[in-house]
Amino acid sequence: MPESVLTTLTWISALGAALIAGVFFAFSTFVMRALAKRPAAEGISAMQAINIVVVRSGFIVVFLATAVTSSVLALIALASLQDTRALFWLAGALLYVLGTFALTLVCNVPLNNSLADVDPSSSQGGSVWAQYLSEWTWWNSVRTVASLGATAAFIVALT
Repeated sequence: MPESVLTTLTWISALGAALIAGVFFAFSTFVMRALAKRPAAEGISAMQAINIVVVRSGFIVVFLATAVTSSVLALIALASLQDTRALFWLAGALLYVLGTFALTLVCNVPLNNSLADVDPSSSQGGSVWAQYLSEWTWWNSVRTVASLGATAAFIVALT
């Protein structure tokens, strides 16, 4: 594979992972805390709206494209283990694909789907919201660390 293609894929993966890490960091450090300070019905309604908008935004393009470019780098790494960058491509890809992308599908999306089914003004809303805040933010923080680790691995591969 041409060196320019490898460099471009690595840059795209690094920048994509960094952007995603930043979004996740914002949610874990202040967005969810701000929503938690609102009455449960308001917090639920706001998060339900966020979960609808996010899948129709530029975020989802970067999120998915980074999973694709990271996966391609993993395959390249496995096919060229003699390359000194291979370990970093593979580490970055695994951190992003498993620790960010797959974790989202397995942990955060089901929580989002459960929250989508809640009537914000219902009597169960408050307890569902309290559990959601705790669990969703925990898994989101894990995704933040994984995305940041992927970014670091891809940057090392570029140096």
